[in-house]
Amino acid sequence: MVTLDERPQLIDALSALRDRVAAVRLPLPLPDVPRARQTRAELLAQLDDYLVPRLKDPDAPLLAVVGGSTGAGKSTLVNSLVGRRVSEAGVLRPTTRTPVLVCHPEDHHWFAGLRVLPQLTRVWLPQADEEHPAEPADDGDNALRVETAATLPRGLALLDAPDIDSLVVENRLLAAELICAADIWVMVTTASRYADAVPWHLLRTAKEYDATLVTVLDRVPHQVIGEVSRQFSALLDKAGLGDVPRFTIPELPESTGGGSGLLPDSAVAPLRGWLTHRAEDPAARQQAVSRTASGVIDSLDTRLPELAGAVAAQYAAAVRLAGAVETAYARQGARVRKELGKGAVLAGDARARWRAYPRDSTADELLDALTESLAALLHCAVSAAEEAIRDAHRREPAAGALRAVAGADREVAERIGMEVRRWRRVLEELADDEVRSVEKPSGRGAARTAVPDAETVAALLATSLLGGRRGRPAGERLAELLGAQAALRLRDKGGDLVLTHVDRVLHAERDRRLAPLDALDVTPEPQAELIAALSVLQKEK
Repeated sequence: MVTLDERPQLIDALSALRDRVAAVRLPLPLPDVPRARQTRAELLAQLDDYLVPRLKDPDAPLLAVVGGSTGAGKSTLVNSLVGRRVSEAGVLRPTTRTPVLVCHPEDHHWFAGLRVLPQLTRVWLPQADEEHPAEPADDGDNALRVETAATLPRGLALLDAPDIDSLVVENRLLAAELICAADIWVMVTTASRYADAVPWHLLRTAKEYDATLVTVLDRVPHQVIGEVSRQFSALLDKAGLGDVPRFTIPELPESTGGGSGLLPDSAVAPLRGWLTHRAEDPAARQQAVSRTASGVIDSLDTRLPELAGAVAAQYAAAVRLAGAVETAYARQGARVRKELGKGAVLAGDARARWRAYPRDSTADELLDALTESLAALLHCAVSAAEEAIRDAHRREPAAGALRAVAGADREVAERIGMEVRRWRRVLEELADDEVRSVEKPSGRGAARTAVPDAETVAALLATSLLGGRRGRPAGERLAELLGAQAALRLRDKGGDLVLTHVDRVLHAERDRRLAPLDALDVTPEPQAELIAALSVLQKEK
């Protein structure tokens, strides 16, 4: 059990662990993500709102959070323990919207600052009394009303939390966060709802954390009070919570807001006495606080590996998602190279243009046809890669992170067309440079030939590069025009150029597919950092 003396090394270890938990990101929609996100939120709430502040200030007042389901009578109970109306109670649900914290006036400084619940803005209202009751608690989002009452003992604060099953999602989340900030969990349920799932979820959570817990069975009709109390006790025993203090409050007119809205002192005196004893008796106080703090710290041995496992699952899913994309495009890249070697581009209109060249087709028309055919081959490859990716991702729950990036087929065609036209321009520049470097033969016995046309050279070069066996005549004609060595040099450069632009097209589409996943920055480091931080904490416990 943790002793709440000065433990700077333990605090440092918890603070480092807190930073590692805060750094966790769970962006991929895996089945375990909702639970992992809830675990992360609860860990941050307990570390920020309870554990680190408690270890830094072991003499701070006990914080007893009164939680429960809708209509359990939490606000009426808090008002009755204080002796005046500090929290609005009534039949409208949910009544408690802004949480209300009540403490002794001399303890006010402990809660006026941001020592606990730093994310909640403090607000204060004029003191309420029976003639001027408190206004409904609606002080805006992320607010905490702080009230003082001399009727509470020093060293004890009560916090009336929103309903844990509120119809308002924000209220449910806030209620869970507030409970995580408690030294003492006061779970309130009623005779009609004590077997409901919601309060039992909280009770099981309290048992898991070994928190200091007390239960209040409220609004029990007098005629069944004995039977209901026995049944509730039996359920607690069955759940391993038989040692939890239990208090029963009978159904009274004040329970529904009648009269002053305060329960008779006799109804709440046992609970008030139990809480006061924990605040005023040093041994009881140490036991209550140490048990809750130790329970939270011990629970990290299980909860941190679970969170680390969720992080690891994220990275594994990211690797699978990226692998499906990279594999699909790598396969299509290999297929395109094979098709280029077979001369698949010299087909259809391109082949017809080549057959008609040069009598019935110009070099420019041949280049146009080859450019369109190459673009069509690449478009087909991208479409096949995308289909393979979609098929792989149908089996991957995390694939939702990539579904929005495919884009319209027309946009893909435009990007491919632009890159292929760029290839053509560079090819034409390469041909033009080669033609300029050709020297006319000179001398008495040398045959004089005309300098070849650059567009003709580009058309023959493209045909020989993209036509496979059917394009060999183009290569032979190119050698006749430029000479064997010049033609070979030009084909080598042109071949590299084709593959460069083919790879550029496929890599660009692959990278577009991967960009949203890359932006999520899912890496394996957070898992290792969580485990390392937990290991340091375990040494300091």
